Amino acid sequence: MPTEVVMPQMGESIFEGTITKWLKQPGEQVTRDEPLFEISTDKVDAEIPAPASGVLKEIRAAEGKTVQVNTVVAVIDESGAAAVAPNGAKAAKASAPKAAPPAEPAPAAKVAVVAEGPATEVVMPQMGESIFEGTITKWMKKVGEQVTRDEPLFEISTDKVDAEIPSPVSGVLTEIKAQAGQTVQVNSVVAVIGGTGSVASAAPAAPVSAAPVATPVAASVAPSTAASTATPEGEEVRTSPLVRKLATEHNVDLRQVAGSGTGGRVTKEDILAFVERAKSAPATAAPTPVAAASATIRAAEAPVAPQAAPTANKFAGTPGVIEPMSVMRKKIAEHMIASRRTSAHVHTVFDVDMTRITKLREKNKSRFQQSNGLKLTYTPFFIRAVAQGLRAWPIMNSSVEGENIHYKRDINIGIAVALDWGLLVPVIKHADELSFVGLQRALNDLGERARSKKLKPDEVSGGTFTITNPGIFGASFGLPIISQPQVGILDLGAIVKKPVVMTDKDGNDTLAIRSMITMAIGFDHRVVDGAVADQFMMVVKSVLENWSEPL
Repeated sequence: MPTEVVMPQMGESIFEGTITKWLKQPGEQVTRDEPLFEISTDKVDAEIPAPASGVLKEIRAAEGKTVQVNTVVAVIDESGAAAVAPNGAKAAKASAPKAAPPAEPAPAAKVAVVAEGPATEVVMPQMGESIFEGTITKWMKKVGEQVTRDEPLFEISTDKVDAEIPSPVSGVLTEIKAQAGQTVQVNSVVAVIGGTGSVASAAPAAPVSAAPVATPVAASVAPSTAASTATPEGEEVRTSPLVRKLATEHNVDLRQVAGSGTGGRVTKEDILAFVERAKSAPATAAPTPVAAASATIRAAEAPVAPQAAPTANKFAGTPGVIEPMSVMRKKIAEHMIASRRTSAHVHTVFDVDMTRITKLREKNKSRFQQSNGLKLTYTPFFIRAVAQGLRAWPIMNSSVEGENIHYKRDINIGIAVALDWGLLVPVIKHADELSFVGLQRALNDLGERARSKKLKPDEVSGGTFTITNPGIFGASFGLPIISQPQVGILDLGAIVKKPVVMTDKDGNDTLAIRSMITMAIGFDHRVVDGAVADQFMMVVKSVLENWSEPL
């Protein structure tokens, strides 16, 4: 199928670029990720790679032309004659070469799909109010396959969230318009489901070469395995992020798990069944992969003596290895730098006595879990206190819009969640209107779906204030960067017991052991003065130290 080549956006403030040179001419074969043309902007000169393999069918913007970002500048097709290049640019012969270079992929066969019913366009969703694009990391279905409504269709990555995107309807996937690895604007059509007489081509086949070629392999051509066999050595396992997370937690090699899903896809049920079989395997069994996994699991469950320094978490990097930043990591970097440039960051730190709440939680946590089916955590206490502080000081619940201050009507509190692959901030909408149990339930739900990549776009957008909690990892406190366009972020340190001087009503001082927390408020000094931030924090401190709400 034809793939449109667009002028990329080379920075958040770059809206156009000038094509300085075409490295290929119409009729020539191109390989995905091979340099296709050069551009120049006011900030960067760059070579732009081809988004797909095939024949350069048409050049729509000649050398020297300045075009807006996302403008189509060329078309790549896997077959067909080349069109004439604009403005008299030289065109190569349209006939195919007699012998293609060994490293070039052979054109994929056309897949004719005839589906009944109207065509439904699948669009790139907006995963947050400040998110304007997303990168497709994997297609879970191929052209011609049946899809069911709400079944995961493709995976995307943005600076705020990695997510599986469900199919909007049931039907046959008749066309994929954006391949894995391609970054597209929100609301762009990336696929079509249904329609009559639709013909679309499969993703490019993997390169044929005597030597290994470092070319990304689209998920649509990932090898499949039969449901009764495991994945052969060296082949990619087809599965979901949730299954990969479960495999990591249980130290299971996914290649040893037989997939029962479509095309041999390893499902959640497959990995859980494998783990259960491994747990029940006899201790005297031969050292098969299953027995090895079983031993690993049993060892992890049993008490062990202190060991040497543990090996590094694979998500924290491997010493000596150079690997590209993920899309989420790159976008987080961009937005953090942009926030530093935008807001006048100031921080102030408060010590808060949590003794009353720690005793209350310890006394009620068993009853709370039995009554509500939820583990009682500290976070709902902080959300409740912050909501009261925002009601008392609405400027902390605002944003800067040009030369105006927008005081938000709703109190929508974002809770930063650390994941293996990055950081995202799901938002509890109308947090001030929820009961204490409702806050705990919302936290559990959003956290679980964040880790399994099931969050909806609306659930990571619309935040008016953010809470981040490095204290769960032992930090005393931190000085966080504000999440734009908000004007405040609250950092929670670890709750630790400390000696504190207590003064009674008669002015007598005593030394007592109290459960203390250090909290840091980061605020935008363009609109929030230090006195306001301090008074906001005094409300939060007072609510926590004098907690009176029943659980």
